[in-house]
Order: sequence, then structure tokens, then C-alpha cells
Amino acid sequence: MNFKTDLKNAIRTIPDYPKPGIMFRDITTLLGNASAFRRAVDELVQPFAGTKIDKVAGMEARGFILGGAVAHQLSIGFIPIRKKGKLPRKTVTIGYSLEYGVDEMEMHEDALVAGEKVLLIDDLIATGGTAEGAVKLLHKLGADVIAACFVIDLPELGGAKKIEALGVPVHSLIAFAGH
Repeated sequence: MNFKTDLKNAIRTIPDYPKPGIMFRDITTLLGNASAFRRAVDELVQPFAGTKIDKVAGMEARGFILGGAVAHQLSIGFIPIRKKGKLPRKTVTIGYSLEYGVDEMEMHEDALVAGEKVLLIDDLIATGGTAEGAVKLLHKLGADVIAACFVIDLPELGGAKKIEALGVPVHSLIAFAGH
């Protein structure tokens, strides 16, 4: 088996969650499988080995797990992008669209220096609303977002195209058909 098959097999699919017709891709089983977790992190890091990157940014909450591991492998700092109201110091905030409404995310205003090269990490890209918000938030502080990386892409939902339209390349390890 190749690594894509191994990763797909390590991800649990839960039908009809959180609502009927949705096939929820649960990476907690991948995270609990030491070899699959290691392989996913290695595959997220590999395209950027030797590239000048200053920070990794991860979106709450699974992006913290993956992004922290990637930052560790690259020996660089990590920026948490959190839901509004979770960070203790002065923040910069942005609203973003979800399939079912609107939310806000934020990061500390001193999390990066304008011009720093940042790699954005999360577990999955679907419609791209959260990732789009994160890219715009990073841009608001002057980051050069060199790529947005995901373990899973749901290409039929168009999120990757939305991020690429912002001038940010998308790197995903595997794709699943459907929602």
C-alpha cells in the first residue's frame, strides 16, 4: 500500500454527522495511530524541506495538533489561530463564513512580524470558509502565506480553489469524494 491508502485507512468515516447526508472524516483515529500520525506530519513537512519558513499557523483545534508537530519538525515557531475570546492579550480579529453561519477567529497581534513567511495547517478543507478567514487574518498582519496544507481535501466543495484564488497554493495529502 502507498501512503495515501495508509492515511485513508487510518481515518474513520462517520455517516450522517453532524447532519444527514454528511460523511464526517474523523482524524482522531489517524492521530491515535503512531505510524499514520508520523507519516502525515512527514508528508506535510516534505514539500517545504529547505524552504525558508518563519512560522507555522494552525487553526483551532486539530490544526494545533498537526501544526505544532509540523513546526517542531521544521524547528520554527507556531501561531495559534483561535476562536474569538480565547486569547489573553491584544488580538486582531476577522469574521468568516461557515456553511451554517458566520464566526470570528483571532490571533495575537504580535504573533508575527510583517513579511514573515507562514505555512497554514489544518486537518481538512471543505468549503474553505475557515481557511479563507485564516489566510485573510494572516495577511492582515502582513504575513506572506506561502501555502495552506491539509491532510484531507473534499474537492467537490471547492475550498481549495477558494484559497488558491487568494494567491495561496494548497497542498493536501489525500482527497475524499463527497461531503
